[in-house]
Amino acid sequence: MAQRTAPDVDYAARHLRFGWWSLLVFLSVGFALELLHGFKAGFYLDVTNETRRLMWTLAHAHGALLGLVHVAWALCLRAFPDLEDGNQRVASPCLMGASVLLPGGFFAGGVQLYGGDPGLGIIVVPAGAACLATAVFLTARATRRRG
Repeated sequence: MAQRTAPDVDYAARHLRFGWWSLLVFLSVGFALELLHGFKAGFYLDVTNETRRLMWTLAHAHGALLGLVHVAWALCLRAFPDLEDGNQRVASPCLMGASVLLPGGFFAGGVQLYGGDPGLGIIVVPAGAACLATAVFLTARATRRRG
């Protein structure tokens, strides 16, 4: 069986699938957070757990937003042919990494708290932000018009 090479990868389909599924997951997380709020769960709503509430809200918001970014990026692959000139081989894994590291870091940071500070999981958030910035830069650069 022949091994697939990078040009054979359908990045648009991959990111459409990933985007819609991650949107479903993180909207479900938002629903779960609303249930915790509605049932007045102490481990979520107590004043001493304000950091947890913030971290988990950030995880939900970043995850849902990044799901939409995946869908938009997949549609941009079709609208801007210049994206096909190799940028997607770097931007795609960067976008995937950001979608795991940003919300995952925020969520993990809210699992175990140290006083009023988030847990150690928060240390992966800057790496996720760097991945996202790289993907956005490569995409923005590729959308410029060529003379």
